[in-house]
Amino acid sequence: MRRIRAAAVGAVTLPLVLTAAACGGGSSGSEGSNEQPGTLTYWASNQGANLEVDKKVLQPELDKFEKETGIKVKLEVVPWSDLLNRILTATTSGQGPDVLNIGNTWSASLQSSGALLPWDAKNFEAIGGKDRFVESALGSTGIQGQDPAAVPLYSMAYALYYNKKLFAEAGIEKPPATWDELVAAGKKLTAKGYNGLGAEGSNLSNNIHQVFVLGKQHDADFFTPDGKVDFTSDGAVAAVKQYVDLMAEHKIIAPGNAEYAQNQSLSDFAKDKTAMVLWQTASATFKTQGMNDDEWGVAPAPVRSGKPGPGTATNSMVAGINMAVFKNTRNIDGAKKFVKFMTSDEEQVILNKAYGSIPPVKTAQQDPAFDTPALAVLRETLASSATALPQVPEESQFETVVGTAVKELFADAAAGRPVTTESVRAKLEKAQQQMPET
Repeated sequence: MRRIRAAAVGAVTLPLVLTAAACGGGSSGSEGSNEQPGTLTYWASNQGANLEVDKKVLQPELDKFEKETGIKVKLEVVPWSDLLNRILTATTSGQGPDVLNIGNTWSASLQSSGALLPWDAKNFEAIGGKDRFVESALGSTGIQGQDPAAVPLYSMAYALYYNKKLFAEAGIEKPPATWDELVAAGKKLTAKGYNGLGAEGSNLSNNIHQVFVLGKQHDADFFTPDGKVDFTSDGAVAAVKQYVDLMAEHKIIAPGNAEYAQNQSLSDFAKDKTAMVLWQTASATFKTQGMNDDEWGVAPAPVRSGKPGPGTATNSMVAGINMAVFKNTRNIDGAKKFVKFMTSDEEQVILNKAYGSIPPVKTAQQDPAFDTPALAVLRETLASSATALPQVPEESQFETVVGTAVKELFADAAAGRPVTTESVRAKLEKAQQQMPET
């Protein structure tokens, strides 16, 4: 899940990100901060199988909030392809929502814009206290040493989801634990006429999540410990090539996946076209698309050794959605009341259960709804083998330029053009040149 970079990092930074994100077709918001004090505008991220699913999940809760407080919340669910550009435009125009969801990896970038309300001790106290939240979730809310720019809302991790029926047809008895095993399983499945593994080559954020994890497995971070850009290290190149080679060399990802956007690979999985997907908290989407829980299984995402853990055994980024407030809202008290409502124990159980995610609120995690076998894999991953993406101001640009490089490499693979170490390094060098000097 969820990804991005903020405005006032500097005059050099902002135009780059706006230009890169503008291809998503997003437009600026024109409401939000201009709303009357008795109303709030809320930009929610697309968590369900489609925008209508999110409206069905969220609207009853917003109605409940209005009944309790008298504050009406005007909901807009924004696709991930548009969300970053919408937010960045809002930070510069001053015309945005009162409250919004952001991918937790965007926190440091958007924090640098100065447009978001800092969650200092007083503001945290207004929503029940900072100690209600899981420490790992708080670790992806902004730059270390500064007051967080957002509050955790949904926690997620990546796992390997597999279609039990297709595995049985191919004679695969257990899910792969290593990448070699995944490739071998994928080839058995493609021989049966199925797509071995799904991918979303046009989904920049998902591209980044996958290659970041593979980068950790190759002992590369894409940034040096002091925050310098490092996209062309041998480990980073190897990580990107390994991911794209699942299509280019091993041919277990169908060429058409090069053009897939968000959730298209999950749709193929639910329709028995694709046998495996690497995804974060996908169970609710499968159910929405008509798949029963007993039709799919879940296992830790592969690592080279087969044993997930820290360091080079990392198998997920720390995924999640945070909730932020624009500082220039005319209804700051109402906005904080809404954040308090959405992070209350009751709402955390309702919302995270609906989306198949894990509450970042400690007490809400104790609900039996989060003791399922599928969520147990995700909770263990978050606890022992997930790593947060770099909390640096340039993170969202990293997602844009490297995510685009991976997209272009998938396009090469789909067209039958060779993907070599040299071509991968050239794409990453081009991406690095688009980053501001640090």
